[in-house]
Amino acid sequence: MSSTGNVVVITGASSGFGALTARALADAGHTVYAGMRNTAGRNAPQVQAAADYAREHGVDLRSIELDVNAQDSVDAAVAQVEAESGRIDVLIHNAGHMATGPAEAFTPEQFAELYDVNVLSTQRVNRAALPGMRSRGKGLVLWVSSSSVKGGTPPYLAPYFAAKAAMDSLAVSYAAELARWGIKTTIVVPGSFTSGTNHFAHSGRPSDTSVEAEYAAKYPGLMDQVAGKLAALAPEGADASMVSDEIARIVALPAGDRPFRVHVDPADDGSEEVSDTADRIRATFLERIGLADLLSGGH
Repeated sequence: MSSTGNVVVITGASSGFGALTARALADAGHTVYAGMRNTAGRNAPQVQAAADYAREHGVDLRSIELDVNAQDSVDAAVAQVEAESGRIDVLIHNAGHMATGPAEAFTPEQFAELYDVNVLSTQRVNRAALPGMRSRGKGLVLWVSSSSVKGGTPPYLAPYFAAKAAMDSLAVSYAAELARWGIKTTIVVPGSFTSGTNHFAHSGRPSDTSVEAEYAAKYPGLMDQVAGKLAALAPEGADASMVSDEIARIVALPAGDRPFRVHVDPADDGSEEVSDTADRIRATFLERIGLADLLSGGH
C-alpha cells in the first residue's frame, strides 16, 4: 500500500481518540503510524485489529511499538518511521491517562506518574521527532488537550486536569518557538465524552484508600454523580468520533489554514469562551513585544 498524503505519527493509538483518529486519517489517504506500547503483548489484539482494518479498507495504517514513557522506545519508533517513510509530516500528541478520586488520597508519586504520561511523554516525542521536522522546515504538531484546562472542572479529577493544563501550556509555548522553523501547531480540545473512549473505565485510583474512604463518607457517590451529569449534558449522538473527524479535517487543510485551537465539546463546559480570550491576549501581547511573526506557528 502507498499513500500520497502525509506521514502521520500518533501516540496512544491503541484505543479511544487515538485508534479512531488513526483510522480516520488512514481513510483520508495518509500513511499513519499508530503508536502503542506492548505491541507483542497486551496490545497484540489492537495491532491485529489495525492490520485487519488496513487490509479490509485498503489503507496505509501501521502499528508501531512506541512507549511514550521510555525515551529509547520513542527514539526507535521515530527512527523506524523516518527510515521507512523518509519523514514525519504530522505529529499527534494523544497519549494520556486519567485518574479519578479525591486529590489528597493520591501520593506525590502517583501525581508524578500521571504527569509522566500526560506531559513528559510529549517532550520525549518532540525531542525525537522535531529535529527532522525542523530540518525540512515544515510540519504540524497537533496536541490533544482537554476542555478541563479552562472550562468547567468537576471534583475528583484533579491530577488529570492539572496534567492536561500543563500539557496545554507546553503546547502554547512550543507554538511560538516552532513558528520560525515553519512548523505549525494546532491544539484540539475535546470535552467530556462518556462514550467511545475508555478514559473513565481505565482510570487510575488513589493509593491512600483510608483517605479515599474518609472523602467517600463526606461525598457519597460523587464520582457516579459527576459521570451521570456529564453524560446527560452531552446531546444525543455525541461520540468520540467527532474528535477524530475534526482532527482529520484539520490535517487535510493547507498549512496556512490550520487553526491554532479548536474545541470539540458537545456539553459546552465554557472552555471555548475562556480559551478564546486567553489566546487573543497571547496574540496581542506577542504583537506588543514585537514578536507577531511567531503567531504564524498557529493562531
